[in-house]
Amino acid sequence: MVVMADMQGPAAGATTRVAVSLLLLISLTGGSPPPDPVSCTRGTSDCTVTSTYGSFPDRTICRAANATFPRTEQELVAAVASAAAARRKVKVATSHSHSFPKLACPGGRDGTIISTERLNATVRVDAARRLLTVESGMLLRDLVRVAADNGLALPHSPYWYGLTVGGMLATGAHGSSLWGKGSAVHEYVVGIRIVTPAPASQGFAVVRELAAGDPDLDAAKVSLGVLGVISQVTFELQPQFKRSVTFVTRDDKDMAEKLAVWGDLHEFGDVAWLPRQGKAIYREDDRVDVSTPGNGLNNYIGFRAQPTLGLLTARKAEERLEENGTDVARCLAARLPAATFELQAYGFTNDGVFFTGYPVVGFQHRIQASGTCINGGDDGLLSACTWDSRIRGPFFYQSGFSVAMSMVTAFVADVQRLRDLNPRAFCGMDAKMGVLMRYVRRSSAYLGKAEDSLDFDVTYYRSYDEGVPRAHADVYDELEQMGLRKYGALPHWGKNRNFAFDGAIARYPGAARFLEVKDRYDPDGIFSSEWSDQVLGIRGSPNIVGPRCAIEGLCVCSDDEHCAPEQGYFCRPGKVYTEARVCVFEQRTRLVDEL
Repeated sequence: MVVMADMQGPAAGATTRVAVSLLLLISLTGGSPPPDPVSCTRGTSDCTVTSTYGSFPDRTICRAANATFPRTEQELVAAVASAAAARRKVKVATSHSHSFPKLACPGGRDGTIISTERLNATVRVDAARRLLTVESGMLLRDLVRVAADNGLALPHSPYWYGLTVGGMLATGAHGSSLWGKGSAVHEYVVGIRIVTPAPASQGFAVVRELAAGDPDLDAAKVSLGVLGVISQVTFELQPQFKRSVTFVTRDDKDMAEKLAVWGDLHEFGDVAWLPRQGKAIYREDDRVDVSTPGNGLNNYIGFRAQPTLGLLTARKAEERLEENGTDVARCLAARLPAATFELQAYGFTNDGVFFTGYPVVGFQHRIQASGTCINGGDDGLLSACTWDSRIRGPFFYQSGFSVAMSMVTAFVADVQRLRDLNPRAFCGMDAKMGVLMRYVRRSSAYLGKAEDSLDFDVTYYRSYDEGVPRAHADVYDELEQMGLRKYGALPHWGKNRNFAFDGAIARYPGAARFLEVKDRYDPDGIFSSEWSDQVLGIRGSPNIVGPRCAIEGLCVCSDDEHCAPEQGYFCRPGKVYTEARVCVFEQRTRLVDEL
């Protein structure tokens, strides 16, 4: 707040609004749960499906002829059989639909949506063998609770617990670790029951049971939803344990070298980088014995319910800064989120109520993930998750890709070179808590990581209006193209804009084996869509080329019209990775040309 006292004029007003919003945004732990991603106008007919963010990368509306909500495996088999007999396209929707790409969209208007929202029960617990079988619609929140109730723990998971078991397997979701089997949820799967299409002689649908040692399990563990509908999943868990967590902020001068070893030093370690501020937040996170004192809780601030008024105010301030603010104003405002989160220990408490200092020690199920904004009762939308699509609150893109550990130091050094050319261009990253970096081990899954890797997650501003340029979008796009093209990074299946998937399948050594299983399980492509065929390299490209396509991330520009030349944005080479093609703001040059 001292920094704000020195500011004058419109920038001070915008920053003040951001500050007030942030103060509002830390007060609640439960609110109106997110809307159902599947909506039908006539019972279960004439339906639409969307992501929890309210928009896919191409901003199109995804339609389907009908939706089904099976409660049992028998009903699930009947739903698949009905669609297969009619040769209708089918896609699976989860209870919250957190994937950015169009994984849940069957395409056209005649397809069927199968929601797993009601397939959320515990099937079997074998505590002696440490096996837990659940239905695919169970949320991660409930999975870790059931495990804990039986003295067990899922060793690794994403940080957001609003994901379903089936959704995590479809996209290869993970936490952060290079230890043991690594941080991907699918590495702890030892059995899957999956419903796939079948010939008429078999009733048009069958249940396939895959167990450890079956090579097809390596296809089903990361499947993009194109093999069928997962009914049940069996996990091999570990005895319950505790973790000790400390966050340490340092400058980023030696970060490129530190990242190469940090994952070996701490079992659950990760790093968040604030590039403009030149800071790295190192998470020292390790397993400790259950006898270690402490009952800590992770209630991450960004995953709590927020007052709707605060969300609206924050977005308005963000839009004003984006449209009319200076780099100085944007950078001053960008300091507030990190400072606020650090002051609140990122939502960690030592006893579930108060934070008294590091380390925070707590049981695995209380530390590994959070998401309390989905837990509350309906309060008339007075509060909600930050990204709730029913209100005009924060709206953003999220990109994620994994760079092989052998290339991490060089990649980060390149990004730091890009940052050093214009540090203020990176303030938009700082405003969204920077770049989150998580460790992932190589996997036997055909569409899993081919090498031990470091995953880079970047969240950034998105306009509600199509084709509107973002301030300094060129540095974000150059960073992504550098990672994906120069360093051969693998895109996260559940994140990213369209261009990130172009040609990506060629970087998966197991791709051919995956497609062979796909052809056996679903030879007619009932569970495939135009989007999945493009991403898997079967036909077409995920790029959608046209005016302003690069502004939307639907293509990499090759012509000025792919940017916004009438607003001064032109297709130019990258500044560090010169093979990149990005939309650069050159308004003065354009005016001189016109004169």
